[in-house]
Amino acid sequence: MSNNDSFIDEVSEELRRDRLYQAMRKYGWIAVVAVLVIVGGAAFYEFRSSQSQSRAQAFGDAVLAELGTADPSAADLAAIEADERAAPVRALLSAGLAVENGVPEEAAQYLEGLAVDGEMPVLYRDLAALKLAMTQEPGADRRTALEALAVPGRPFRLLAAEQLAYDFLAVGETEAAMQRLQAIADDAEATPNLRSRVRGVIVALGGDPDAAAGTGG
Repeated sequence: MSNNDSFIDEVSEELRRDRLYQAMRKYGWIAVVAVLVIVGGAAFYEFRSSQSQSRAQAFGDAVLAELGTADPSAADLAAIEADERAAPVRALLSAGLAVENGVPEEAAQYLEGLAVDGEMPVLYRDLAALKLAMTQEPGADRRTALEALAVPGRPFRLLAAEQLAYDFLAVGETEAAMQRLQAIADDAEATPNLRSRVRGVIVALGGDPDAAAGTGG
C-alpha cells in the first residue's frame, strides 16, 4: 500500500510540474507580448513626434492592411518599407505572425536577424533574443541565451530569469527554480504582475514566498 501511495504521489508531482511548466511558458509569451505592446506604443509616439510622421503613418497603414487580409503573410509583412525606427517593430511583428501561422523556423529567422543587428537599440535586440529563446526547447543553448539576458543592467533580465526558473522546473531541479523565483519576487524592480506570478508559482510548488524572503540560497 505504501509503495502504491508513493507511486501515485510521484506521478501526480510529474503531472503538476509538466502542466505548470507549459502554463508558465504560455504566460511568458503573454508577458513578452505585453512588453512589445508597450515598446510599440513608445515607438509610435516617437514616430508621431518626429519629422518622419508621414512615413510612420504609411508604415502603420501598410501593416494594418496586411494584417487585415484573409491570409496575412509574415514574408509580406517583413517586405513592407520601414525606416530605421520602424525596422525592429516590423521584425518583431513578422516573427509574431510567423508563430501564429505555425512557422516557428521563419519566426526564428526574423528574431535572430534582429537580435544580432548591432545597429539596433539594445532594447529591441534583447527583446528579440528573449523571444527567440522562448521558441526553443529547454536545453543548454536556451539556458545560455537566457543567462546572458538575465544579468544586471539588461532590460528584460527579470523575464529572462523567470524563464530560467521554468527551465529548471522542466528538468526537475525544483530547488534551483525556487531560488530563481524567490529572487525575482524579492527584486525591487519586479513589476506587481511579475511578482504576483512568481509568488503564485512558488506557492504551487509547495513553498512559502514570505518565509523564504531574505534567506540565503
